[in-house]
Amino acid sequence: MPLALLALAIGAFGIGTTEFVVMGLLPEIAGDYGVSIPSAGLLVTGYAIGVVLGAPLMTVLGTRISRKRMLMILMGLFVAGNLLSAAAPTMGVMLAGRVLASLAHGAFFGIGSVVAADLVAPDRKAGAIATMFTGLTVANIVGVPLGTFIGQAVGWRVTFTVVAALGVAGLLGIARLVPALPSPEGANLRGELKAFRNPQVLLAMAMTVLGFGGVFAAITYIAPMMTQVAGYSDGAVTWLLVLFGVGMFLGNLLGGRFADRRLMPMLYASLGGLAVVLALFTLTAHDKVLAAVTILLVGALGFATVPPLQKRVLDQAHGAPTLASAVNIGAFNLGNALAAWLGGQVIAAGLGYTAPNWVGALLAGAALLLALLSALLERRTPVREGALAAPVPAHH
Repeated sequence: MPLALLALAIGAFGIGTTEFVVMGLLPEIAGDYGVSIPSAGLLVTGYAIGVVLGAPLMTVLGTRISRKRMLMILMGLFVAGNLLSAAAPTMGVMLAGRVLASLAHGAFFGIGSVVAADLVAPDRKAGAIATMFTGLTVANIVGVPLGTFIGQAVGWRVTFTVVAALGVAGLLGIARLVPALPSPEGANLRGELKAFRNPQVLLAMAMTVLGFGGVFAAITYIAPMMTQVAGYSDGAVTWLLVLFGVGMFLGNLLGGRFADRRLMPMLYASLGGLAVVLALFTLTAHDKVLAAVTILLVGALGFATVPPLQKRVLDQAHGAPTLASAVNIGAFNLGNALAAWLGGQVIAAGLGYTAPNWVGALLAGAALLLALLSALLERRTPVREGALAAPVPAHH
């Protein structure tokens, strides 16, 4: 794999750390600003909204700029946002810093996916995308726990300063290692928007919203579920989240490897397995060992869908994939927000802390149905001349 993928993975590590580390530092941030924890929770919501809106906005603004230069600009935005968060005198300024950093998120992964795929042979594209996303998964194993520890030991502002330094490392790596790939001929906003007329692109994005939404329905409420139902101590939650991160790391590698060989079968297996495991989580949540194993499996099956779905969008948006790729990253965050809200609704309705697992199972099951529908439509529609075919025909 080219060294340029390492530079993209470092950027992804920084972005993944800043997205999730704030969840572990909410009590400290709320205490410093004298606000409630739900109010400080706006830092999570604001970031997610920034990703959803920033993905298409920043990609559109970058259509006239080379992809390498745009990646460097995005990392610069990321660094500025985290430095603003680190120095923020008020909660409002902190929120502004979070939103500024989030604007880089979707476009970085969207454009980065296209660049990663362009760096390798056609039969290794999903693997290259997975290599970049490895930075995001390792952030959950190393970056988030370490950032939380630093924040609790010497102050949360130090955590955001360290994350900004990671962004600088990613920026320098991109400047040095990523080649200046020429933009495809005729690449413009109109061409990029045309990709959204393809029903297969929209179906892939809907699978992204529902599939990864299924993961977040359960994981958002992992702390009360594990402490109140499984009987874990509060301190054990951090290590359970590390276990979830290990699952994500393994799932990402498997998804990248098999999506280059059998893309649609990989989606059927991961989405179907995810639906079953989430449904079983309502039972396994009552046992410490089984709950831990289930958390690992949810992370693995959930993230095994990411490289194939991202490659599916690139394949179907052939010729103008950048905007569609970035919007698909926004779709992950849209799914996260929707699923977290639905999970909260069933808990508020008095159905218990394991109820979000059923919500997640239904969402993943719906994503599987969309994958089957997508394959059925593809079988009935002849492949466009010059399009990137999926690695394996849909009837396998």
